[in-house]
Amino acid sequence: MRHIPIGTCVPGNVFTAWAPKLRKLGFESFAINHHMKITEEAIKALPDTAKWSREELGAPISILGFYCNALQIPGHKELLMKCIETAPKMGIDKVGTFAGALEGESVDAAMPVFKKVYTEVCKCAEDNGVKICIENCPMDGTWKKTTCNIGFNARAWDMMFDAVPSPALGLEWEPAHQIAQLVDPVANLRRYVKKVYHMHGKDGMVKKDLISSEGIISGEDFADMRFPGLGDTDWRQIFAILYRNGYDSDITIEGYHDPFYSGDWEATGQKHALDYLNWCQGGSFVDIKLERP
Repeated sequence: MRHIPIGTCVPGNVFTAWAPKLRKLGFESFAINHHMKITEEAIKALPDTAKWSREELGAPISILGFYCNALQIPGHKELLMKCIETAPKMGIDKVGTFAGALEGESVDAAMPVFKKVYTEVCKCAEDNGVKICIENCPMDGTWKKTTCNIGFNARAWDMMFDAVPSPALGLEWEPAHQIAQLVDPVANLRRYVKKVYHMHGKDGMVKKDLISSEGIISGEDFADMRFPGLGDTDWRQIFAILYRNGYDSDITIEGYHDPFYSGDWEATGQKHALDYLNWCQGGSFVDIKLERP
């Protein structure tokens, strides 16, 4: 059995400032994330940043995230492909992103464009030995009116994998986005685990009292994003599914969303999530042989 490393997501523009502090908390790896914006100069600097993290901090960068809309925003597809080409130079084989969308239009309307764009993107990924990990975040969109990511639920994933049947195309999955759609994350993961190439450690907590009294379109969010250990997901079952299916990546905490453990309490929430996830997977490996007599 393999211990699954627990890391954390760090914004790319503050990575060198924040990573040493987070490493001291005990995080074993990092995701370096850029949201909707990255420059070619920043991409060129990534191999040196990855080497510094690996050699000086003793914690590798496991995935490069560029969360963009390659279907619609000019230049995003080209920058995403540059990230894919750069990943092997960082010593990694995963790039996290959004599936893109045609803003204000439906998932169905975007699918022909997704097929065209991601056939090319996935060919680039295959050529570079890289896996594309689509985060399952709706970004406040709906099926009929998307924003920047059509890859947020099972029906959309089936359509995506049918449109682009590439082994390079998979998911960056997290329970929070399923809970916010009232989907059971354990059942969902069991179905799609073979396509989960990377995981974010973020949970959700449904406000059942709000749903009971006001429903799900009252204007107030009916689920909060929470750190693991503070939400509704049974992470012990999550780990069991990952173990049974040979999951070979890490889980990176995605912070900066918890309504209570934020600001001055952000680091406290991240440390709690780190300790909780390690507890759920049984702790660190103990190298003592105890054979049955």
